[in-house]
Amino acid sequence: MALSAALMLGGAASAQQVAFEEYDLDNGLHVILHNDPSAPVVITSVMYHVGAKDENPERTGFAHFFEHLLFEGTANIERGEWFKIVTSNGGTNNANTSDDRTYYFEVFPSNNLELGLWMESERLLHPVINQIGVDTQNEVVKEEKRLRVDNQPYGNLVSEVKKNMFVNHPYRWATIGSMEHLDAATLEEFQAFNNKFYVPNNAVLVVAGDLIDIQRTKQWIQKYFGPIKRGADIKRETFTEAPITQPIHATFEDPNIQIPMMIASYRTPSMKTRDARVLELISTYLSDGKSSKLYKKIVDEKKMALQVGAVDFAQEDYGMYILYGLPMGENTMADLLREIDEEIVKMQTTLISEKDLQKLKNKYENKYVSSNASVEGIAENLASYYLLYGDVNLINTEPEIYRSITREEIRDVAKKYLNPNQRLILDYVPAKDKAQN
Repeated sequence: MALSAALMLGGAASAQQVAFEEYDLDNGLHVILHNDPSAPVVITSVMYHVGAKDENPERTGFAHFFEHLLFEGTANIERGEWFKIVTSNGGTNNANTSDDRTYYFEVFPSNNLELGLWMESERLLHPVINQIGVDTQNEVVKEEKRLRVDNQPYGNLVSEVKKNMFVNHPYRWATIGSMEHLDAATLEEFQAFNNKFYVPNNAVLVVAGDLIDIQRTKQWIQKYFGPIKRGADIKRETFTEAPITQPIHATFEDPNIQIPMMIASYRTPSMKTRDARVLELISTYLSDGKSSKLYKKIVDEKKMALQVGAVDFAQEDYGMYILYGLPMGENTMADLLREIDEEIVKMQTTLISEKDLQKLKNKYENKYVSSNASVEGIAENLASYYLLYGDVNLINTEPEIYRSITREEIRDVAKKYLNPNQRLILDYVPAKDKAQN
């Protein structure tokens, strides 16, 4: 059955080759076109190579702030009109930010492709960055932080791990940033950030879906994006972290929780590396679903925890491999860590079974097919593979990397990165006044 599933999924992945065309405009904007006439929709998207790691340590939160700010309006789109234009033309839009990049997109009926291109070019060419927009979005971001972080149980988990795992690298601060930094920033600082990073030579435009007429699409792209001036070349600083050779211990008190969480986190290499892909399979092996090793042992059989999991937090420069668990009854965080360590040692000393390896690869194949099942997914993948990995065709060839991973590699990568002296132990506990109540 496992072999049949592998062949079926492998065939699906092979059949789902993503055809694309890429080229550069004179101003440095990279363009990727993907024609898919299966549905009468088209996505216009722009990914900028700017994220939280590109911020001034005294002005954190700028990249995420711009995700909001650049919907305020342009010289030709009045304030408050952006979303009205999109919805009145049968479209949807959104944006998101990470530590490494910022992504904007619109999905329209294919007969509104020109409108989508014009709107994204307006965001790049004529953004209105004024005090009223900054003040408005400042309140929006503060409310988002209150909702998603400050008042969310375990909402500070990732930011606390990052803060303790990185000393030099800008990954050490939260993507949403500091509200104090945003309050202190001047309008001129926001405008300077825009002028530096929101330039065509720091972006990739992906147009995907029912393009109808490829030649006309190219003409529209040249018409709206071609005249935009190239920006100054961005000089990126390289930040290197010393290896973790001794355990790091930290505690964080969360007023929104009643159950403590055990967290063990390991620093891992860039998501572009083969080791990072092996770690993704290790994460799946340990914690993906109720049949995973950790869940079955600690939650199902021994009933020591309400939940256990492993998150492979892969990023452009470094990653984090985060293991967590919620102890149940008389069991402690130390008890959970001991059980988790036993499973890791097994991986480091004994090859997983061929059956388990095939199961991991089947799950990846399914994930791959799902991620390219929509035009939105394909567009974002094309942008990411170009901007962050430097190889657009990974959208077609990456499955071969996963298929080639061996049991020996899984053992060796576990031995290389998942050792007790290479990790952060974070006791994520209820606030003392909360616990006393």
